[in-house]
Amino acid sequence: MNKVSVVSCENYTKEQAREALSALLSPINGLDFVKSGMTVAIKVNLVAPIRPENAATTHPALVCALCEMLIERGAQVIVGDSPGGLYNAAYLGKVYKITQMTEVEKVGAKLNDDFSQSTAEYPKAHVAKSFLYTSYLDKADAIIDFCKLKSHGMMSLSCAVKNMFGAVPGLIKPEYHYRYPDTMDFASVMIDLNEYFKPALYIVDAVDAMEGNGPTQGKPRHIGALLASKDPYRLDMICAKLIGLNSYLVPTIAASQKYGLAPASADEIEIVGDLDSFIVSDFDRIENAGGTRFFADTPGVLGKFSRSFTQKALMSVPNVCKSECVGCKKCFDICPAKAITMKDRIPSIDRKKCIHCFCCQEFCPKGAMKVKRTLIARLVNKK
Repeated sequence: MNKVSVVSCENYTKEQAREALSALLSPINGLDFVKSGMTVAIKVNLVAPIRPENAATTHPALVCALCEMLIERGAQVIVGDSPGGLYNAAYLGKVYKITQMTEVEKVGAKLNDDFSQSTAEYPKAHVAKSFLYTSYLDKADAIIDFCKLKSHGMMSLSCAVKNMFGAVPGLIKPEYHYRYPDTMDFASVMIDLNEYFKPALYIVDAVDAMEGNGPTQGKPRHIGALLASKDPYRLDMICAKLIGLNSYLVPTIAASQKYGLAPASADEIEIVGDLDSFIVSDFDRIENAGGTRFFADTPGVLGKFSRSFTQKALMSVPNVCKSECVGCKKCFDICPAKAITMKDRIPSIDRKKCIHCFCCQEFCPKGAMKVKRTLIARLVNKK
């Protein structure tokens, strides 16, 4: 159950996608849960209306191949997500079209057209004991999380665990950032979502990943791999290793380890396939130390001072590149903490109000909002 499978997939052709997925899922019995007549929801990453070649979203060729495999087993398939923005037919229709996810309808799957919302009561949650979610997931007998491997301003890594944040309706997402401004609390929300929905399978599209200013405005980076597991926490640890990212810099991994859901080291994880042949040592990573908890066990005034100092010394911040900004005010509109004002059509960030959610960076349509790391953070994490 805890194995992580990795295989080669050099391109997104129909033949390559089907062959690679079959090879990927066979060693871990990935589709053994599928029974004739059941409904399977594929939760893809459709973060924004961005074309597939930009590597911000799960590639439709892979999703089509998976849909075919599920339908051949007698399942009905719903493909969906709730990207940032309005959660309605008009906006999702645009997203489906531009991401080319409409291709799944040609192979017999259905794109989600139910935009209702439900409230979950989850007493076992670590943080999010009550939350809103997209109701279409209730129609599924099982969920498959099919994510894209990307760098991420706040979480450092957008992968299997982070992808389930798409279960929260689009315009509600900034509210959750504001409600849980502490990085580790927000990471715990991601854990709660995964534990509540319990997807039966997780698949990672790392054929063309996104490096740099992710998760929307980074650059495609060809890795040529697919990864899968029934365990999202181990899968994320292996994906972090794949791109040379220290696990302790990924808040969702740190949270999963804190709750006993993941091992202390990726070396303890059983891998099926040759992971070493895919490792990218020079991947342009976002090493945001916001999730680290130095001096967590140091009591008293000394501990409080040490934690405050290290947080300020290591915490990355969003920063606008004025030469690339077009003054569209998207960052101003989306900021959950209302920390941004517009001055001469250029955003100005109030650092005292900023909660480091990086919504402004994630949804900047021009990539003008960047992740700025402190000098100390760059020196500490320099390999």
